[in-house]
Amino acid sequence: MSTATARKSPVTDWTLVVPVLSLLALVLSWGRDLPGFAVAVVALCLAGAVLAAVHHAEVVAHRVGEPFGSLVLAVAVTVIEVALIVTLMADGGDKTASLARDTVFAAVMITCNGIVGLSLLVGALRNRVAVFNAEGSGAALATVATLSVLSLVLPTFTTTKPGPEFTTAQLAFAAVASLALYALFIAVQTVRHRDYFLPVDTGKAPSQDDHAEPPTARAALLSLGLLLVALVAVVGNAKAVSPTIESAVSDAGLPHAVVGVIIALLVLLPETLAAVRAARRDRVQTSLNLAYGSAIASIGLTIPAIALASVWLTGPLVLGLGPTHMVLLALTVVVGALTVVPGRATLLQGGVHLVVLAAYLFLAVSP
Repeated sequence: MSTATARKSPVTDWTLVVPVLSLLALVLSWGRDLPGFAVAVVALCLAGAVLAAVHHAEVVAHRVGEPFGSLVLAVAVTVIEVALIVTLMADGGDKTASLARDTVFAAVMITCNGIVGLSLLVGALRNRVAVFNAEGSGAALATVATLSVLSLVLPTFTTTKPGPEFTTAQLAFAAVASLALYALFIAVQTVRHRDYFLPVDTGKAPSQDDHAEPPTARAALLSLGLLLVALVAVVGNAKAVSPTIESAVSDAGLPHAVVGVIIALLVLLPETLAAVRAARRDRVQTSLNLAYGSAIASIGLTIPAIALASVWLTGPLVLGLGPTHMVLLALTVVVGALTVVPGRATLLQGGVHLVVLAAYLFLAVSP
């Protein structure tokens, strides 16, 4: 009986120990120059924290149901990521002027092309056609497109202040608009039109996970706490290994922007793994909720936080994208719209999204 109970327990030994060890590694390595062995240990803890975060996010999702489950993971990792951005900008001075823009745009490209593409690919490989709700996914993509243009495109074309920057009044408007759109999207997703964001019934027999009993409230709360610990460890350890990444990028003669892309890839690993696992269970809509929800949260929370932090931050705040990135953003929106409107996607759509992501990554390395 004890074995059966252990199998049903939502928090197994490794999922409890790994986040704590990863957080300990973060505390010991923060702000220090790490030798090669220490970097390897931190990287191992980072990988373990990613897997633990995915596990605990699934426990919480099983307890609260969709779309709340995907919302918890997307918001949690974004809040921690925003805190990291503000901290780095406070310490970095002028050299971090474009950090918020680069991080947010990387998150948009990785989520809207990488996570979406992988999810559609996995879903189509399993069922030939990946099925999802066009209403919910279309609304989410429209929100991503609007937030991206208001926050990342318009600063390039405004004329009151020279350079791709907002004036104080323009930044305040962008912050209020971003926060309002994010709040409106959450209300629509979780209350008014919740059914638009629920997985589509494909007519296949439910998986074993669907039959499993939901975890108790106590177990779900424990997993929520461990999820936050794991995400802090993921983002913090990604920052801890960033000097090593910077040195490797510099030695390879690559642009400095590649560092931001690599860190964004590491930070978004929990959402990526959770989305792929959901797609394998015929829950492509959950995968899209994670992808587009993360993109919306990244912009909707970062811009207001940066606007508030600009009260005490010194130096310029560059938000406007360059021509190459604006073209990639436009292509992402067009391809995304053509993907979500039918509510069905094949391997081709997944492949197209992944090629757009590959183009972004290639041009980051070779601008």
